Amino acid sequence: MTTASTERAPRTFSTIGVIGLGTMGAGIAEVFARNGYTVIGVELTEEAVERGREHLAHSTGRAVSRGKISEEQQAEILGHISFATDLSALADADFVVEAVVESLEIKKGLFRSLDDIVRPDAILATNTSSLPVTEISTANSRPGRVVGLHFFNPAPVQNLVEIVRTVVTEPAVLADVEALVGRLGKNPVVCGDKAGFIANTLLFGYLNHAVSMYEGRYATREDIDAAMRFGCGYPMGPLALLDLIGLDTAYEILETMYRQGRDRLHAPAPILKQMVTAGLLGRKTGRGFYTYERADSPVVVADDKTPSTDDLPELRHDIRTVGVVGTGTMAAGIVEVFAKSGYDVLYVGRSQDRVDGVLAAITRNFDKQIQRGRATEEQKTEVLGRLTGTTSLDDLARVEIVVEAIAEDLTIKTTLFENLDEICKPGTILATTTSSLPIISLASATSRPQDVIGMHFFNPAPVMKLVEVVSTVATGDDVAETVRALCAKVGKVAVSCGDRAGFIVNALLFPYLNDAVKMLEAHYATADDIDTAMKQGCALPMGPFELLDVVGNDVSLAIQRELYLEFREPGFAPAPLLEHLVTAGYLGRKTQRGFRDYSAR
Repeated sequence: MTTASTERAPRTFSTIGVIGLGTMGAGIAEVFARNGYTVIGVELTEEAVERGREHLAHSTGRAVSRGKISEEQQAEILGHISFATDLSALADADFVVEAVVESLEIKKGLFRSLDDIVRPDAILATNTSSLPVTEISTANSRPGRVVGLHFFNPAPVQNLVEIVRTVVTEPAVLADVEALVGRLGKNPVVCGDKAGFIANTLLFGYLNHAVSMYEGRYATREDIDAAMRFGCGYPMGPLALLDLIGLDTAYEILETMYRQGRDRLHAPAPILKQMVTAGLLGRKTGRGFYTYERADSPVVVADDKTPSTDDLPELRHDIRTVGVVGTGTMAAGIVEVFAKSGYDVLYVGRSQDRVDGVLAAITRNFDKQIQRGRATEEQKTEVLGRLTGTTSLDDLARVEIVVEAIAEDLTIKTTLFENLDEICKPGTILATTTSSLPIISLASATSRPQDVIGMHFFNPAPVMKLVEVVSTVATGDDVAETVRALCAKVGKVAVSCGDRAGFIVNALLFPYLNDAVKMLEAHYATADDIDTAMKQGCALPMGPFELLDVVGNDVSLAIQRELYLEFREPGFAPAPLLEHLVTAGYLGRKTQRGFRDYSAR
């Protein structure tokens, strides 16, 4: 027996109320007006209404000047919007969204007032970015019609909208709002009612961790920011982003998230409160983690923490020939980097076939570049002429620096460093590309711990600009300076840090990825919605689950375990779902299945 479909068509909305016409509220009003809706904007006073008009005129005028819309279209958009100073103007609205100050009591009072004004079938939304939507909804006699509708600033430009469902939100209301956001040309992602929702929960945990790293003087502000820009492709470093957001705003969001979830990773780093108290709020006051030309300026100027150009690193050791141990993708990339920069490179593999494989890989890379017009046959011949392959470690006796890029196994690496200590001449720098193992363990296996350092390249080495230069407690200052100078000579951006799990990039990146897995595990949002939120809400190049499947869930789990063991931070404990996927062999793209199934693609 068949039954008629119970699915209903999404509701049609025509009149939209927007309460609060600050930057965000005016932006939301513009979004609806651009899509042909009748909009009623409500503010407390005529002066506030006038400021709202100015926001709208300025925003749409900027679109005209950039050729995005015509003057006729601007007039049409503004013609869709009327203004009022009394909530009673919203009596016939189908949908009302508030964008007033981030105060729970003010928002609850507003939703209480709307009870006696709007129609029983009107849907109500709050644009809060961190307050509990459920608590706001209880101020209304019909909490089932209330949702969170979190636009990102500037609303006319940003495509992401987080739709926050409470435990009492009616399914039909949720479906209608999702369809409405889609009709606005935005990408809706649905999540539960938890402080920070998707984007802020994941973003601010990462930002707070970066502040703690800076506060602990593990790395400079410049190196922390450069590490995430060049190592992860992020558009801004975390400390520069905090200056843009506003340290007071960041502190309030973290404090709200901590109060609700009691996650220690969301407890604001103490220096944040100190800076806020001192009025160092970021760009808007002209000083935050960086110093700016003036208040509200994006132009960074030198201050007492800015590195001096007189302090540029120099080669304290004479480097003529570079040794590389390993024949994998990373090793071959490092060989290519040094050879392209004019260094003679001696690389060592376990067999002649592997040694020949490095030459073949570099040759293939060059052939691709020649096809694309980025290199010539002459350059290829010149670079390949600087390469010497061997199967004997003893041949490294003549090099000035050795970079090892073999298996990420402490026992294997330790044995190699014991051998290098015997083979290499005094003063030869011994560098490891490990991404997670303790470098001091390798240094202690030698009689020259002062010459041992981390030189963490990122894959693919010829393309990625970042190298983390990792000093142990025993590494000589001359060695660290030489390696930083060497990175600059081969066209890389060097950042300095100490010898602890994850260094800078992995220590900031993998807890964020782990938090995303926990979010999925709790059925808070789908993998697709979480990925969309982070790409569109935070302008990241990849969503966390896309990235996990590329990196490999086994690799990610191993790094997260190292971080947990080193820091003993409960929040760093690997998400059980990540462990289960690895146990099942779902490692990501390399096994055709991870958080997503790639076998049918």
